[in-house]
Amino acid sequence: MRILHTMLRVVDLEKSLAFYTGVLGMKLLRRNDYPDGKFTLAFVGFSDEASGAVIELTHNWGVEKYELGNAYGHIAIEVEDAYAACENIKKRGGKVVREAGPMKHGSTVIAFVEDPDGYRIELIQR
Repeated sequence: MRILHTMLRVVDLEKSLAFYTGVLGMKLLRRNDYPDGKFTLAFVGFSDEASGAVIELTHNWGVEKYELGNAYGHIAIEVEDAYAACENIKKRGGKVVREAGPMKHGSTVIAFVEDPDGYRIELIQR
């Protein structure tokens, strides 16, 4: 068994694709419209689906807002240098909500960024 993908519901698919591809540097792997169901699925990732877990962005047509709730935590991404990653993300228009630095009660360097829908992505320095 292996993890295939994590699904996130997004309000503005184009804005989300711009964030995940343009800001975080993922690739758009595939995108399909389902007119009968009134939704679009877009899969993004750093590698193809056969070799790594990816993110499924689900856009339900006509939905203008989602409540994230208090159960969702974050998606984690390994980066070579969390400080440099934060700077690059800010230069590309991304929102850093916790600057890079050691985690509380530990020494691992982490940071947090937020996507257009408010989902948090943790950057963990290798």
